[in-house]
Amino acid sequence: MRSLVRLPKAHLHLHLEGAMRPSTLAELAGERGLRPPAVGAGFTSFEDFGPLYGAAAQLVREGPRENLLRLVREVVEDAAADGAVWIEPHVNPLTYEADPGAALDVLDAVLDEGCRTADRLGIGFGVMVFARRNADPSEGVAVVAFGLAGDEARYPPEPFAEAFAIARDAGLISAPHAGEFAGPAGVSAALDALGAQRIAHGVRAVEDPSLLARLAAEGVVLDVCPTSNVALGDVESLSAHPLPKLLHAGVRCTLNADDPLLFGSGLLDEYTAARTTLALGDDRLAAIARPSIESSGAPRTLKD
Repeated sequence: MRSLVRLPKAHLHLHLEGAMRPSTLAELAGERGLRPPAVGAGFTSFEDFGPLYGAAAQLVREGPRENLLRLVREVVEDAAADGAVWIEPHVNPLTYEADPGAALDVLDAVLDEGCRTADRLGIGFGVMVFARRNADPSEGVAVVAFGLAGDEARYPPEPFAEAFAIARDAGLISAPHAGEFAGPAGVSAALDALGAQRIAHGVRAVEDPSLLARLAAEGVVLDVCPTSNVALGDVESLSAHPLPKLLHAGVRCTLNADDPLLFGSGLLDEYTAARTTLALGDDRLAAIARPSIESSGAPRTLKD
């Protein structure tokens, strides 16, 4: 078996605050005289997950700017250690600054720090800006979001069609969350209303053969996070994950960690689990890594 660290890959489905190191979380909480959120205590639903994520993110968002820059540095360093040649974390600068102008300053700071760290490590860095499903859709228009996160079962994607049209016209990748909680209909809506080119999760598409055929025919990429799916109760167990079925149907899939801080699994861990638990061979793992680079926002020179 070949080294999975040496397999070139991109990390495309990763929430910035959710990728914080546990040691950093403990340190930031300690600086404020707080107990760190019990992110490893376990949860079985998105309703359980959301408050824990918010509590961890709050330590970064309400602290000095250096906390955010530190987080960016460490996330890029961890990606490089796992063998990623490109990392594209999900960020919403409006969760740091409500004023659009100030939010753009936050985004610039994230990009500068991420690119500086990536250059030092010899990899590439980009950002997926996302809108929140439970926010006013005009927020997505102001930010020109091309990702969409949150509870898809309660907040459908159609109100954000204008924001995604703006993003696509600007040459950005449309990569909303879908097919995690809302079933195949959520994936279809992401395709029809948002023009999705990549879909974060999308695993519930396995329930609809005609949808699988469409995804394969249109070359849409699913940014799959197996450990996250099990932790949030979407899949019964890792061994029962539908990733092999998706691949067998010809759907292009990538492997990702989603929120390592809460789920305890990083990018390399996901590839290792796909090898050991899902019995995917080296050729199949390379075939997963390939579209992660091809469908990313990396510059053509890096992809080549």
